[in-house]
Amino acid sequence: MNRSEGSVGSTEVPPRAVVTPDAVMEPESVAQLLRKAARSHPDAGMRYLPDDPMGESAFQSYPFLLAAAERLAAGLARRGLAPGDPVGLLLDRPRDVIPAFWGCVLGGFVPCPLPPLPDDADRTREHLAHLGELLDGPLLLTTEPVAGAAPRDARVRMVPIGQLHAETETETEPGPARDAAPAAVTPVAPDGLALLVLTSGSTGRPKAVRLTHANLLASMAAKAERQRLTGADRTLNWIAFDHVAALLEAHLLPLAVGAEQFHVSSARVLGDPMEFLRLISRHRVTMTFTPNFLLGLLNAADAPAAGAPAAGVVGEPGVSQGAAGQARGGAEAGAYDPRGERLDLRSLRHIVSGGEANVRATGEAFLARYAPYGLRGDALWPAFGMTETCAGSVYSRGFPRVDAGREFASLGQPVRGLRVRVADARGRVCPAGEVGELQLRGPMITDGYHHDPAATARAHTPDGWFRSGDLGRIDGLGDGAPSLLVGDEAGTGHLVLVGRAKDSVIVNGVNYFSPDIEAAIERLDGVAPGHVAAFPTRQPGHDTEQLVVALRPEPAAASGAALHRLLTTVRATVVAHWGFRPAHVLPLPASAFPRTSLGKTLRQRMRERLEAGAYDAVIAEVAAESERHLGGHVAPEGATERALADIYAELFEREPARVSATASFFDLGGTSLDILRLRRLVATRLAVADLPVITVLTAPTVRRLAARLDAGPPAATGPAAYDPVVPLQTGGDKTPLFCVHPGVGEVLVFVNLARYFAGDRPFFALRARGFNAGERPFDSFAEMVETYVRAIRARQPRGPYAIAGYSYGGAVAFEIAKRLEALGERVGFVGSLNLPPHIKYRMDELDFVETATNLALFLDLVDRRRALELPAELRALPADDRLARLLDLAPPRRLRDLDLDLPKFTAWARLASGLTALGREYRPSGTVRSMTVFYAEPLRGTKEDWLARELRRWDEHTRSQNRYVEVPGEHYTMLGPRHVATFQAILRRELDRALGEGSP
Repeated sequence: MNRSEGSVGSTEVPPRAVVTPDAVMEPESVAQLLRKAARSHPDAGMRYLPDDPMGESAFQSYPFLLAAAERLAAGLARRGLAPGDPVGLLLDRPRDVIPAFWGCVLGGFVPCPLPPLPDDADRTREHLAHLGELLDGPLLLTTEPVAGAAPRDARVRMVPIGQLHAETETETEPGPARDAAPAAVTPVAPDGLALLVLTSGSTGRPKAVRLTHANLLASMAAKAERQRLTGADRTLNWIAFDHVAALLEAHLLPLAVGAEQFHVSSARVLGDPMEFLRLISRHRVTMTFTPNFLLGLLNAADAPAAGAPAAGVVGEPGVSQGAAGQARGGAEAGAYDPRGERLDLRSLRHIVSGGEANVRATGEAFLARYAPYGLRGDALWPAFGMTETCAGSVYSRGFPRVDAGREFASLGQPVRGLRVRVADARGRVCPAGEVGELQLRGPMITDGYHHDPAATARAHTPDGWFRSGDLGRIDGLGDGAPSLLVGDEAGTGHLVLVGRAKDSVIVNGVNYFSPDIEAAIERLDGVAPGHVAAFPTRQPGHDTEQLVVALRPEPAAASGAALHRLLTTVRATVVAHWGFRPAHVLPLPASAFPRTSLGKTLRQRMRERLEAGAYDAVIAEVAAESERHLGGHVAPEGATERALADIYAELFEREPARVSATASFFDLGGTSLDILRLRRLVATRLAVADLPVITVLTAPTVRRLAARLDAGPPAATGPAAYDPVVPLQTGGDKTPLFCVHPGVGEVLVFVNLARYFAGDRPFFALRARGFNAGERPFDSFAEMVETYVRAIRARQPRGPYAIAGYSYGGAVAFEIAKRLEALGERVGFVGSLNLPPHIKYRMDELDFVETATNLALFLDLVDRRRALELPAELRALPADDRLARLLDLAPPRRLRDLDLDLPKFTAWARLASGLTALGREYRPSGTVRSMTVFYAEPLRGTKEDWLARELRRWDEHTRSQNRYVEVPGEHYTMLGPRHVATFQAILRRELDRALGEGSP
């Protein structure tokens, strides 16, 4: 499939011919669009760009795409699918999604692009169960790693696309002769269902928007006319295909006119936003799409600098620069980006910018910043579209000229065939300039939601207009004119959005539903039921919306350290569930929650109050409380400390001047996800290619981490002395908690749990020996226990002690407590997290293959069901191939997040296997005063049997009555994102009870 592209043509932009709707609407079904493209534009197609800028690209022409799709359609039919059956596309790579989409279309099946599965196993199961119900027990096309790692649902069939390719002997290069007879297209009616698209890419129980063939064909014709696209255009897409804009705006539209398409992963662009401009320049792109937030990142990127290009800088491997590469030498001489690559943006006619509101200042700054590199002053087109409108349907070609003095850009005029009106609460059309609900009508508008007649009814007015849920107005029509726009080029009015009537927050172009966020927050201890509101805000100058969470604390959590812990818990919960941090968490009295007569919270009114300054005093009070718990401010010194302070400020959305050199990464709110972000930023800003996670864990402050970085890698300084204690949270006056690692030896599993102890009690994790270069693993269980006892006493010389262990660590914690009692110390709390005293039988079951598979399960590389099947499969392979096979099955995104490759995984598996071997020699003996045993769903059998037959045997090893506390989740998920907030509340209560340390 890899091949050179050949010349990319002149740098001059060809004149644009207006494309009539009939030229694009000639086909009567979506399938005929592909046949027409293959027939009329046989040399055009998709170029799939690699994640690595120096990797090989791959080209797939429209004829070869057609051939691949025909074979996939036949393969799906052989799987028992009938025309009209939904097919989920659980695929990440464009080179997988696009042929799969067309295979469904040609076979008469209904494709439904899906977002990646959640990382948490419980949420994944719920999500798959919902898809099974929503899509009538669909077949899901996915990759082998995802199929292997995902839990099974009775109503969902997963089929690896590679398996389907193999069965149909699909190739992409070479393909059939161009004059080969086409396979028959499954006949469909224009109003037949062509596509299902989920309304939410990340959260909630999404609805499935129905888009018919007529919807899509009308939309493509109207888009092509408005954007003036032809076969001479070249488009670039970096948006994931579960977003409607990627499939329709960035693939189906260019295909409909025979344009050439370039597709690249989101990770490549978001990892280095300048890649967006480099790719436009390198491939002479004429049209692309991006949400507003990327423009903000490009405005903040290192400025392109004058000077000679860096040695060895080349274009995309496998893509000839041809005449364009030569011509660029005379364009904007000296215009180079920081990597030394010349930027020439003269080919770019327009960027469609939608998915979230466009900040006028951001857009103007972007146009001005990159004007010296050939970017046109009118190249940015703010746009409006929804899944329900087939993506972009209203475009502004007048930015920034028509938007002087506005905070947000207007959105222009609707495409041909679309009508837009603004109506009041009674359904009457508002006068021009007045704010009301945006409503739309036209041939590209959905007829409703799949299997959800109630939602369909709610989404339409009695006279048939679609209710967008957005608030807007129409300017420029003249006094007294009705707020109505009819899509044509001659219109004069333009649409302006001013807010949203529906309950959601859009962060970086992704919808998050307020009720979902509120439900997660309301489950937390200390939050008064019925008094949580999640709503958006957009601070001046920000490029995307931000989340605000308002809540009423229970009386016991309304002030001081208890309030600080509650606010920290809320922030940690949002990060764990959705991956971003709220801009504000506001503790408010009950009277501050305005409600309708039916008791519904008026989120929009709370947003208005926030932005009017009504909560400024609360925000200041929360900030002051946070500063008190972080300690005094110490200014960073030196270049490395200042650079790290800037990184911390960016991560935690604080002013750089407020980041103290002595504030801990974890005290500031750092989570395991933030560690991964920190490592990437340090690599980019400080050229530290592989910052070890343990360095962040053991040197979490700006000052200590800067000292480690300035000292150089261990090879230059010699290995550091082994210290098993990792301080994950150091604030609080209560007895510190020491938590022992599970059988894999690592402590990352405790990072998110420790966040909830901020200001309450210090939280220390115990990490096994052998991870760092030059460290010798433990020779015996007894040596491990003695080493941990010495380290604990070095941190806390006298009792009372609080010791706990997760899984394997439960037995270690018991032995540590026993040893401390033998030394005359009081151990006030001993906790076992789902581990019985007798572990030898389980350790005997774990050979190296089983241990490595358990490690993969622990790291979310495979799911529980697959972990049960894999050992037999792996043992059939040569020993040297077993771990490689395990990693082949793992989701690539997860491997990237963990910075895990085969050598690192092999070393980790060997260390875990060594710990397993130590467990085989372990026999529990003696007693401690008492224990608290937390039990979840076991690895096998029922929870009741697990408790009665295994866990209660701890009674044989204590002198007083034990406590057995049920917690949600399974053995491997009880500390995961779904359950950690509940578990921490239970654990903290048990600690306070055992140690007599109630909340202050």
